[in-house]
Amino acid sequence: MQQAQLPRHAVRPAPEAHLRAQNVVKDYRIGRRTLRVLHGVNVEVRGRELLSIVGPSGAGKSTLLHILGMLDTPTEGKLLHRGRNLAELSPLKRADMRNRLFGFVFQFYHLLGDFTARENVALPALAQTGDGAWRRHSRDTTSRAMFLLETVGLADRAEHRPAQLSGGERQRVAIARALINEPEILFCDEPTGNLDSGAGQAVLDLLHGVRDNTGCAMVIVTHDEKIASACERAVRLVDGRITD
Repeated sequence: MQQAQLPRHAVRPAPEAHLRAQNVVKDYRIGRRTLRVLHGVNVEVRGRELLSIVGPSGAGKSTLLHILGMLDTPTEGKLLHRGRNLAELSPLKRADMRNRLFGFVFQFYHLLGDFTARENVALPALAQTGDGAWRRHSRDTTSRAMFLLETVGLADRAEHRPAQLSGGERQRVAIARALINEPEILFCDEPTGNLDSGAGQAVLDLLHGVRDNTGCAMVIVTHDEKIASACERAVRLVDGRITD
């Protein structure tokens, strides 16, 4: 089946992103032992670029993505967004800014099984409105969720739950969900790692279309050199260190 192309201006152009990890160290405690996963990493996400973070399994790629996306905090170092150190924010403020600034696409989709595709796509926008206010915004949010499902070729699957969808369809729902709040940066952690080659290529084509038509910056974590070579810039991570 031919994949739906994202229409131009399907999502309003994102503001230009500028995010930088500066001397980032990440340690984990394992019993009495400390495991250092990231060793003073410096990396910048430039406005509207398509960046890959590439390296072997265990290199620290997902850890770095989680810190860049404020899903985790560094042990040492800074995460700067337009000069502001996001690592110093309170957990509540980090969660609010994460929801407003970033979208996420994961290898295993992370869709809620009791919700339909439409409801999964709408959830981040409804969470942004706060207590009670979601009722006033639910109609607009539902309309936008349906529009995004249409752009990824799943309008006819909007009322299906994740268990009723194929892997490629689940990932397209996850992409639509990631776009609902019009993020500055879209973070993708091995977005094709759980898909066959055909479905994986369709997802990659869709992601490239999203970037081209929205102007958001995109960071793709991958161990696949072919995927990395299709990006504008690659950051290579080995044993928790940038190698070039």
